Amino acid sequence: MTSAESLILDAKQAILEEQHRRFQALQREGRWQEAMQQFQVTLTCASDLLNHSLAILDGMLAKQRAPEPPDSPPAPQAL
Repeated sequence: MTSAESLILDAKQAILEEQHRRFQALQREGRWQEAMQQFQVTLTCASDLLNHSLAILDGMLAKQRAPEPPDSPPAPQAL
């Protein structure tokens, strides 16, 4: 994973945590309709973070699975 990918994941995690805090605050205040709207935003952020994480993992696995080209046999010598 590159440092850029790591920074993006960290940023998405921070956004998710902030959205979750907002949901919890609305819930504690008894603002149920707003809390449910915020819950949808929180789920969207969680989905985005998960999908991005999976894309990075898929890329890493693809690199590990990529077969190295076999050594080519020597070309036949002309007589």
